Amino acid sequence: MFTTRPELTGTFGMVASTHWLASGVGMAVLEDGGNAFDAAVAAGLVLQVVEPHLNGPGGEVPILYHDVARDEVRVVSGQGPVPAAANIAAFRALGLDLIPGTGLLAACVPGAFDAWMLLLGRCGTMPLRAVMRYAIDYAAGGYPLVHRIVETIAAVSDTLRTDWPTSAAVYLPDGRPPASGSLFSNPALAATYRRILAEAEAATHDRDGQIQAARDAFYRGFVAEAIDGWLSDTAVRDSSGRRHRGLLTADDMAAYAARVEPPLTLDHGAYRVCKAGPWTQGPVFLQQLALLAGFDLLAMGHNSSEYIHTVIECAKLAYADREAWYGDPDVVDVPLSDLLDPGYANGRRGLVGNDASHALHPGRPGGRVPRLAPQATAGTVRAVGIGEPTVPSTRPPAAPVDGDTCHIDVVDRFGNMVAATPSGGWLQSSPVVGELGFCLGTRAQMCWLAEGLPASLRPGARPRTTLTPTLALRDGEPYLAFGTPGGDQQDQWSLQLFLAHTVFGRNLQEAIDAPAFHTTHFPSSFYPRHANSGQIHVEGRHAPEVIADLRNRGHRVEVTGDWSLGRLSAVSRSGRTLRAAANPRGMQGYAVGR
Repeated sequence: MFTTRPELTGTFGMVASTHWLASGVGMAVLEDGGNAFDAAVAAGLVLQVVEPHLNGPGGEVPILYHDVARDEVRVVSGQGPVPAAANIAAFRALGLDLIPGTGLLAACVPGAFDAWMLLLGRCGTMPLRAVMRYAIDYAAGGYPLVHRIVETIAAVSDTLRTDWPTSAAVYLPDGRPPASGSLFSNPALAATYRRILAEAEAATHDRDGQIQAARDAFYRGFVAEAIDGWLSDTAVRDSSGRRHRGLLTADDMAAYAARVEPPLTLDHGAYRVCKAGPWTQGPVFLQQLALLAGFDLLAMGHNSSEYIHTVIECAKLAYADREAWYGDPDVVDVPLSDLLDPGYANGRRGLVGNDASHALHPGRPGGRVPRLAPQATAGTVRAVGIGEPTVPSTRPPAAPVDGDTCHIDVVDRFGNMVAATPSGGWLQSSPVVGELGFCLGTRAQMCWLAEGLPASLRPGARPRTTLTPTLALRDGEPYLAFGTPGGDQQDQWSLQLFLAHTVFGRNLQEAIDAPAFHTTHFPSSFYPRHANSGQIHVEGRHAPEVIADLRNRGHRVEVTGDWSLGRLSAVSRSGRTLRAAANPRGMQGYAVGR
């Protein structure tokens, strides 16, 4: 099979991510004696600098890792909770039916920084300065702007000038968008990182103490104080068309700490797949696998119409269950044991027929009666900066530019493995907190303003996020770490990589390069929460007869660009042999290793 680049193979270490600078930094840390966790943290902090349209310090990150020393797979929950003042009544009093997808109202506690520090302290080996210095250098000294960042800034430049002057000060130097490929710096963000590091090193010479002091500076020190003061004094226009202040406070920040959790798992042949809990959409991957276990995919043929139809129909069933049942298990009862029971999948599998389904069919796990959220009202509008997030293209032909998020995978020679999907704090979705140089997130938009749903807005609860890295064991040994940006599509594109590799024998690069597809049949997780019944998107490289047969089956097929869906990356380990691959789409993701 043709590939755009080789699958990398070596024995020392592998890093794959959505930006070459992050991959290079991760590899530099491995070469400097760090382990996979040190490398992932350094690369994750760099992604906050060099992909500000896709993530930032004000965002969040779920992390899956395998730690050789502890012989365990664990999840770091880096999703900050909804503020204490953010309840349904408060939003209803503002005349809102949906939480705005831009502005300040949807800000939750930033979870990413604490999650990275938790991973560094628990599993890493290097001192704080050694992993923070790369992000500081790029923020202060500049990094080359990829065209997508420039497109994004240009698309929201009027908003920045008119409504978000603190963002204009950072992203519109000389009053206009910077040039593609030019070196771009963020001195305010560099100063924030430097002050965190300086306060940590002034507090103690002890490595663990410095990491804790850095966490304190962010969540109980000057960063939290700046966020609290700015939000209490600032009202900005959001996607509702009106000005609102944020609800996040210093008390919300001080009460937060990222934490380590066991993963959810499902066995699939020789593989045990590990995902984060239902505060993400991660269990959707496992439910799809359970449904597909009853079909002979190999006999169908990779990317045949029968294969695509079957995968899509199983995705519709799994995502319908997401809509009806997933939420933060700390505060709602999510029937996970029933949802992942083989008998439940057996019963649901019978709903997959020869023709496309155009209904949303959640199941009845344990006999429970499902309840779905109301559809978006006619009054909701599309606007720049909303979603995860969507902005118009400045390049012909005129078309949306779908922003998404970031991803990074690392494996070292010891067998430590990390998969992480940082997101949130997008420059086009929320204004810069002026003195800090970064934006807050808008993750609360994923909560519903209807009572009694698993994903209803609840103070202190984690919004159900789409962020969903994956780690798989083979014959009990850590084997594969992978993931992609892409909102609701993440567990569709990631599943296609996994099946292409484990069922059809494609190597990692072949699996990533293969023509992709997905469905938008179910309600979007992002404002304005639209669903597109029966719609699927397929890359134009799929065979014409495959596309024709999908249409004959009743699918509403949208043919996209030949290389337009997904930003997958992956690393693997088999004995001493390490492998890596990254997505060629967008000409930005790269894998490195030796």
